[in-house]
Amino acid sequence: MNRKSVLTIGIVTVAFALSGGLAISAQDKYTVKVPGGLAFSEFKGYEGWQAISLSRNDKVVAVILGNPAMIDAYRAGIPANGKPLPDGAKMAKVHWKPKQSQFFPDATVPGTLVNVDFMVKDSKRFADSGGWGYAEFEYDAASDAFRPGTPEDKPPQGNDAKCGFACHTVVKKQDYVFTEYPKR
Repeated sequence: MNRKSVLTIGIVTVAFALSGGLAISAQDKYTVKVPGGLAFSEFKGYEGWQAISLSRNDKVVAVILGNPAMIDAYRAGIPANGKPLPDGAKMAKVHWKPKQSQFFPDATVPGTLVNVDFMVKDSKRFADSGGWGYAEFEYDAASDAFRPGTPEDKPPQGNDAKCGFACHTVVKKQDYVFTEYPKR
């Protein structure tokens, strides 16, 4: 092996090592946590949960997802039948800025990710907030990173595990859940 080949291999090795280091330095979203204890990691795998419903307004389009315990409860008629959801039921609501579909101009589709909201039923851990823990994580596209919501965000967000409780009291009879499970 000549000196030029050794130098080339060395440069390529250093370049791969540096580029790998850059990839590793990206945020692991599962390390983010709201004050009060609710962590993004408690919802690991939410991206693969079943869709419960959709939501949209002029500012965002959203999909509401449920873990298997949540979906099973909905299928059993809970919370519409007035029964409480079981501990371990979880929901995720993913918000995007709406954009016009490039392939079908009449369709609105998800654009840039805005934030992700979570709810988990744990009647012991969150006894003082109807048995539910809440979290809202804002997404920053420029840094490809999440952070807990704050009162300065629009809309303002409490930044503890009870941040959603005040809004959800209007649906106390549905165990603090707004989202209905539509016919499939």
